Amino acid sequence: MKFQPNKREEPDVNLTPLIDVVFLLLIFFMVSTTFNRETEIAIELPEASGEIMESERKVVEISIDGEGRFFVNREEVVNTKLDTLKQAIARAAGDEAKPQVILSADKRTPHQAVITAMDAARQLGFVHLTFATSQPAEGQ
Repeated sequence: MKFQPNKREEPDVNLTPLIDVVFLLLIFFMVSTTFNRETEIAIELPEASGEIMESERKVVEISIDGEGRFFVNREEVVNTKLDTLKQAIARAAGDEAKPQVILSADKRTPHQAVITAMDAARQLGFVHLTFATSQPAEGQ
């Protein structure tokens, strides 16, 4: 028997388990990451340069202040409920079937208050609304 010198085998590195672990980590981070989509919308409200309307019809003015309180023809409505607002509008309209309804709201008025006023007028059959605006300042 002849003695053969010890042949060194080259080490064999198996990369399969390492690749599996990397893919599992990648999947874990993809699933656990939240993607927040924060956007800001800059809205500039338009200014209106219209003319004052003359009307023969009875005028019902619905005003809403910055806190969302309603005023019908400059008289404060007891609360902000839809039925109470409808009663105040109907009382102000009187016998007029289609009065001119003017809606004027403060620029800080909650959007829900404006929608509530529009809905109350619509439920009473007053579908033609006029929105009050201010004239733009000179030089702007």
